Amino acid sequence: MGEFINFIGNNLADFWTYTGFANATLGHFIMIAVGCFFIYLAVKHEFEPMLLIPIGFGMLVGNIPFNMDAGLQLGVYEQNSVLNTLYQGVTSGWYPPLIFLGIGAMTDFSALISNPKLMLVGAAAQFGIFGAYMLALLLGFNPMQAGAIGIIGGADGPTAIFLSSKLAPNLMGAIAVAAYSYMALVPVIQPPVMRLLTTHNERIIRMKPPRSVTKTEKVLFPIFGLLLTCFFVPSGLPLLGMVFFGNLLKESGVTRRLANTASGPLIDVITMLLGLTVGASTQASEFLTFDSILIFLLGALSFIIATATGIIFVKLFNLILPKDKKLNPLIGNAGVSAVPDSARISQNVGLEYDPTNYLLMHAMGPNVAGVIGSATAAGILLGFLI
Repeated sequence: MGEFINFIGNNLADFWTYTGFANATLGHFIMIAVGCFFIYLAVKHEFEPMLLIPIGFGMLVGNIPFNMDAGLQLGVYEQNSVLNTLYQGVTSGWYPPLIFLGIGAMTDFSALISNPKLMLVGAAAQFGIFGAYMLALLLGFNPMQAGAIGIIGGADGPTAIFLSSKLAPNLMGAIAVAAYSYMALVPVIQPPVMRLLTTHNERIIRMKPPRSVTKTEKVLFPIFGLLLTCFFVPSGLPLLGMVFFGNLLKESGVTRRLANTASGPLIDVITMLLGLTVGASTQASEFLTFDSILIFLLGALSFIIATATGIIFVKLFNLILPKDKKLNPLIGNAGVSAVPDSARISQNVGLEYDPTNYLLMHAMGPNVAGVIGSATAAGILLGFLI
């Protein structure tokens, strides 16, 4: 009887060593709290729920404590585990191009085609990327790490994941979470900057309605867009090629099933897997470091810089534009790649000062230009850093 009791006692003791209670650390609980906060923002305030719910739940999954020495192959960083297999789409960089395929298939570039000078606004907003790159260098990050951190300023999660997987895989979790966090916080971060940098008279500038764009222009745009951007920046081909391919599927009119698949089921599946595995990569032992804190601070700063430079560029551009062709500076914030949230913020802030001034279609021009711009900036960084 005594041997049986000892046997049961030893088994229970062994079982206890495998439980999360025995292996939990303060870091695990901190990250679980962060994951719950992300889910709260998504459910209560509807901040990018398609992103924050998978990432937030992924944080819960990734921070369930377990015995790392037991060989259970559970964690995202353990070879041959299920999570590690799914995570290879992040580390190998093939989730982001598939996301861009879906983005291209659901994006209407008409606003940009009808007013090509809005491309300059989207380009100006990318200064946040290079500004954060220089700041990261000053803070002691090496050039490849600084390039990966800087891309957060583009407010483009897939691009941030793609670039960090190539330049700084060890920082990818922090960079990806920062990029998606700031994408979700567009409604919080951008309006104060927009109000600070514009006057009342500038906020009520009315822009001419965009001209009608022909089907021929829509079909030719992805073809010429691909050739022009990728001849200049071949290293951006995985992202730029897919976004223009997706757009051609949409605009050709003869591949509707492919376009619907790319913009619907495909991008939904990839978004779920990407969000879940990125969230799971925030294991406390890997994520809670001083570098991660710096990355979040630099990410916020780069996002603010990108918003500010887009607005300031429009203000300067207006100095040389005829009076009847001036741009409303409130569309300058839309140069970041958070589609369509940044354009919607331009619209909402504009309506506060003139309820009859609709800026959404105008803001979509620099907004979709920001998608191209951030992918191009990633290609530039990839080209001269590798």
